[in-house]
Amino acid sequence: MNALLRYASPILFVVVIATFGVLSPKFMTADNALNILVQSAPVGIVTIGMTFVLLTASVDLSVGAIMFLAAAIAGKMLQADMPLSVALGAMLVIGVTSGGINAAFIARLRIAPFVVTLAFLFIGRGVALTITQTRAMNLPESFLRLGSARIVGVPLPLLIFGMMLLIAHATLTRTPFGRQLYALGHNPVTARKAGLNTSLLLASVFLISGFCAALGAILSLAQLGAVSPKFGEAYEFKAIAAAVLGGASLFGGRGTVLPGTLLGVVLIQSVEAGLVILNADPYLYPIITAAIIFIAVLIDSGRNTLLERLGRRRIRNDSAQA
Repeated sequence: MNALLRYASPILFVVVIATFGVLSPKFMTADNALNILVQSAPVGIVTIGMTFVLLTASVDLSVGAIMFLAAAIAGKMLQADMPLSVALGAMLVIGVTSGGINAAFIARLRIAPFVVTLAFLFIGRGVALTITQTRAMNLPESFLRLGSARIVGVPLPLLIFGMMLLIAHATLTRTPFGRQLYALGHNPVTARKAGLNTSLLLASVFLISGFCAALGAILSLAQLGAVSPKFGEAYEFKAIAAAVLGGASLFGGRGTVLPGTLLGVVLIQSVEAGLVILNADPYLYPIITAAIIFIAVLIDSGRNTLLERLGRRRIRNDSAQA
């Protein structure tokens, strides 16, 4: 049972791949594998930001709204014939600014992250709907070229996703900042007593999450070519599920970007791609997504319970040896 909980995500990944591979030979082709990776890029980058947030035992429910808000403003700028580079820069600024607003309420005013980001989810989406007047906005061909561009044969979205994975992995494993995030999530009181600036650490992860949400929006728009009223919807739940399936904990202090986040994101995208190939009923998609989220939470709860038991055993053993 212990091994099952520890390796639940890789086991689930193998089961999903094998199941769809048996049901449809098209699923196991190299073209489909590349398509899954490219389609994973937007939600994968959002999940990277979510992983940073989850490490501090917080949650960011506003990422989908930030994506929509950034996309809506960029769409209006492009319709006004502003340069593409200006619109892209504006999206990133909106993402960081939105993350900064969340950070201010959470780190400075000490309001629970769940409450703050849930409020921003409704406010941000409401503002974006007002900007777009609930109408779809088609983007210029130059935006679509970002989604189809290749550098040395590698699709640009996949290249950006890979670079973000490497940067995030190096940050978490090779820098004091990364180690401090784990310490904060593991035990906030101890981290504070150790002299860590917990408020600054907490604020920083929401800034990172906001930036990742905006970057994810750019890649998603480059693939879709339009801003719809439902753009970015439910991305927060996909990101949370992918991060947890990859080994991150809702209780904080545990999680990786490589291979964790990558594994979780590809797992969820593989399920979606498999359903499309099988021509499954689209009304089943939300049900299956909900089931994945439930499985992710169940796995995380089981892992957390296991670690607590192991921790109690160590304490008893240390006491006996003393």
